[in-house]
Amino acid sequence: MLIAAPNGAQFRIVDAFAKSVRLGADLERTGALSRPSIERTIRALQVCASKLRKLDVRHHRLVATEACRRASNGASFLSQVRRRTGLELELIHPEEEARLAVISCAPLVNPTSAQVLVFDIGGGSTELVWIDLTDVPVHARVDAVMQLDIRGQRRDGLRAGHARIVDFISVPLGVATLHERFEDVEDESARFALMSWFFEEQLSKFTPYQDIDVLNGVADFQMIGTSGTVTTVAAAHLGLRRYDRRKVDGISLTDTQIEAVITRLIAQGPEGRRADPSIGRDRAELIVSGAAILQTLLRIWPTDKLGVADRGLREGMLLSMMSREGALLAAKGGTHGG
Repeated sequence: MLIAAPNGAQFRIVDAFAKSVRLGADLERTGALSRPSIERTIRALQVCASKLRKLDVRHHRLVATEACRRASNGASFLSQVRRRTGLELELIHPEEEARLAVISCAPLVNPTSAQVLVFDIGGGSTELVWIDLTDVPVHARVDAVMQLDIRGQRRDGLRAGHARIVDFISVPLGVATLHERFEDVEDESARFALMSWFFEEQLSKFTPYQDIDVLNGVADFQMIGTSGTVTTVAAAHLGLRRYDRRKVDGISLTDTQIEAVITRLIAQGPEGRRADPSIGRDRAELIVSGAAILQTLLRIWPTDKLGVADRGLREGMLLSMMSREGALLAAKGGTHGG
């Protein structure tokens, strides 16, 4: 949860809350949300509800994503959340999930970039959006990304602010679901290779490279990643003993730097990763599956630098709501939340 107040063209964080609940644990195997996962999640949501009431948040958006989309008991879970916490969660489409991630990353778009690939590695799914900014003036490219409507565009040439979506995909594999699919493979190197191969197989319908010859203009191509995986790899590269968003958000990593971190993560083994302060115990188990996804993307679309975004759905919702209310240009007080 992120609660914020508008502050010029951005926002000021008032309060935040994060808890690893692993709602989708066992979903790949059973097709349903487990009782322990539901209880962990509802306890965390009760904390969120308490904070929303205490701070008298007037504008909010509360969303559920892939785990609830896929689970056979997803609707039942949402009803239980409403009954036990008073929170009404909105089950959003993959296109909306990707749109919010793209909006959150808009401030990181380099004005010199004509082609931008934004990806978000979640727990249950991974969204990729390829954006063509060739026809957008350099000074207007960030605003054009903010205005993209993913659902209304898909290989149809429609334009929003003169930016064009070349392709979009939501792969129903994230760090948790990919981990569960191959957790019975004991050899970690073999498991990593299988996860990477399997994820690449799911990208067969995402073919923007057939429309744009990226490799002839690498300088104009930018890749931005938003997810716990990407920020954890960045923190590990920086050797942070305690995570610091200010040092991670907005930095760039080379493919060589990322490869070095991934190689070290695999060599550490489960116990080594759990003891590594730059990874943390919560992410130690799932960072390998996330790294397999990340490495696959960098192998398919080589780039000399990856932009790291410590932002995602929450920041995208806040920017979207504040923009819609006209609050970003004139912050006169009051509390907004997301």
